[in-house]
Amino acid sequence: MCSLIRGPSFRILLLSFLTLNVFILVPTYGLHPLDALTRSELNQVQTLVKKSYKNANFHYVGLDEPEKSKVISWHSQNQLKTKPVPFLDHRRAFVLIRVDSKSHEILVDLTSNSILSDKVYDGNGYAMLNNEEQEIASALPLKYPPFIASMAKRGLNVSKVLCEAFTIGWYGEKNTKRVVTIMCYYNDGTTLNFYMRPIEGIKATVNLDQMKIVDYHDRLMIPVPKADGTDYRESVQNPPFDTRIKGMTILQPDGPSFTLDGNHVRWANWDFHLALDMRVGPVISLASIYDHEMRKHRRVMYRGYISEMFVPYQDMGDEWYTKTFLDAGEFGFGICAMPLQPLKDCPKNAVFFDGYYTTRDGTPARISNVFCIFERYAGDVMWRHSEAMLPGEDVITEVRPDVTLVVRMVSTVANYDYMIDWEFKQSGSIKVTTSLSGMLAVKGSMYTHTDQIEEEVYGTLVAENTIGIRHDHFLNFHLDLDIDGETNSLMKAHLQMVKVSDESSPRKSYWKVVHEIIVVNPNKKTKVGNYVGYHLIPGSVIGPLLWEEDHQQIRGAFTNYNVWVTPYNKSEKYAGGLYVDQAHGDDNIAKWTLRNRDIENKDIVLWYTQGFHHAPQQEDFPIMPTLSGGFELRPSNFFDYNPVLKVISPKPAKWVNCSAKPT
Repeated sequence: MCSLIRGPSFRILLLSFLTLNVFILVPTYGLHPLDALTRSELNQVQTLVKKSYKNANFHYVGLDEPEKSKVISWHSQNQLKTKPVPFLDHRRAFVLIRVDSKSHEILVDLTSNSILSDKVYDGNGYAMLNNEEQEIASALPLKYPPFIASMAKRGLNVSKVLCEAFTIGWYGEKNTKRVVTIMCYYNDGTTLNFYMRPIEGIKATVNLDQMKIVDYHDRLMIPVPKADGTDYRESVQNPPFDTRIKGMTILQPDGPSFTLDGNHVRWANWDFHLALDMRVGPVISLASIYDHEMRKHRRVMYRGYISEMFVPYQDMGDEWYTKTFLDAGEFGFGICAMPLQPLKDCPKNAVFFDGYYTTRDGTPARISNVFCIFERYAGDVMWRHSEAMLPGEDVITEVRPDVTLVVRMVSTVANYDYMIDWEFKQSGSIKVTTSLSGMLAVKGSMYTHTDQIEEEVYGTLVAENTIGIRHDHFLNFHLDLDIDGETNSLMKAHLQMVKVSDESSPRKSYWKVVHEIIVVNPNKKTKVGNYVGYHLIPGSVIGPLLWEEDHQQIRGAFTNYNVWVTPYNKSEKYAGGLYVDQAHGDDNIAKWTLRNRDIENKDIVLWYTQGFHHAPQQEDFPIMPTLSGGFELRPSNFFDYNPVLKVISPKPAKWVNCSAKPT
């Protein structure tokens, strides 16, 4: 589902990336205990596992994180040393494979070159799909006689058909098979945008363990939408063009302000680690901020990443009701990462990282330019004040530009492109933005005008014979906050109106803060006595609209609340559970919280769910303008005073078009 559509006439398009004056850096790996597995380590895993299972199909290979206490101890030592201290512990890999229709969980010790454990998983659900099995399954209908006959009946050339595999969800059955459904599109060369040309009324079901079609039906014929106006490539657009925006660039004559030591990033007052995981994508670790008053780095976040995504479509039709995806756990947010385009996905001053993941046979695959890091200045103001009230003084104005550091990745999961930005601010805030673009999932229809529609069509007629189906996007973030240490507590509540009942003021009411969503360290206080903390500032608060007893909502139960808090547990990484494909919802955050564990003055994890309800509009056709949302982690009494009070404005770069002089 990572844009891996397959058909007989399919050709791979290799993009040539611009490298004009772009500083491209491929990070090295070494001492850091949270580095992603290197290419050589992935090869080592492949060799060890295949000694035991020659026909193993790999579904996940990632770092088995060292014990948190050991990592923190090592990190604390290194912040006090000028020379790096080696991490003295074994490197381990966690591996999920499929052999003879059984799922295995394997723990590999890379240091001793041995397998520590090998367990067969016999619970509900299946591991993440790999790209190669999706490609093979997608090609099966193209040689399947009933499907070929269906194409002939529609007057379609089967050699112009592209197909895609989709997971199917769960509907209450006790026993399941590892199957996917196949949806196909018509691509006769008149447009690149085959997603706008679905072939409706047909459903093929493929058993992935047997790799064969086990069920097929062709129940109705619907016109394939026209190709006119659907191609989004700049090179094929016809005039008139909008060319009113002149060229622009980002200038940093002295180079970037951040430094890189492998995947360890230092910028301004921030220090953190970055890694790629094939399931969740970018992982930010050991984020700490330098406190000039205390003259030391103070911990903010141990680990942060997208733990799961839930994308349920709202069409109840026979070919569509199964489209209720848990994208990270079913298709892999990291596997679906796309190489970033210099000067377009990222500005000219960006630095790029490559990453690796494991393919079906265990061979490492490289993703070039999987991350970019860059400093952003868009004319925003960090703080300012103008003072005109001082006797005998001219107007005094102080302004500080808001320069931030951005870590970006783009993941293309089938028709949708997800852009993830982790943005670090000198004020101590971490702002996370999720942006959606790409193509709608559309359904072919007999309707060409809304006047013809007299039934529920589950969406919007965005073009002739084309319905954009209503759907949701929910993203859950795993935020292991360590505010000035591991032992934290959650303070939550709201603002409250208070009536003035006596004659103490002519005013009749005011408001006060009863609580906010703040993670505090109850063992640390500021000089004036406030608990140090970080405030979660959510974006738009969106919740689920599905019935809580709907099986899909049971699988995506992490969307029931926008905020969850659990005690830290190394095994609880993903809000939807480890095995989400056809999972029964019996191992997810909704179940973990029923244990009623203590979260007061403990090492806790904050899980935040961000959502979008998407009712498509014609402006989303044929490609969707970017839609963004996010949240911010902002200091709350963490510092004794404004941490950017003493930030010095960067020196202005010479620019011929500048029409103003500094005052």
